[in-house]
Amino acid sequence: MTITKEMSIVDVVQQYPQTVEVFRNYGMGCLGCAAARFENIEQGAAAHGIDVPALIAALNDAVKA
Repeated sequence: MTITKEMSIVDVVQQYPQTVEVFRNYGMGCLGCAAARFENIEQGAAAHGIDVPALIAALNDAVKA
């Protein structure tokens, strides 16, 4: 399965725990915050000024590793 920008942050972290480090490396260390439960990856990344395509690529690389 490929991670997409439309996926929920919490769902991705629960299904792929190895992605936590990627989120943190991109400055999204607030995975436990309330917004992470409702935002998809694109919304969370946009709120932090993060390059969404780069984040998605890194998340998928982490899952494949």
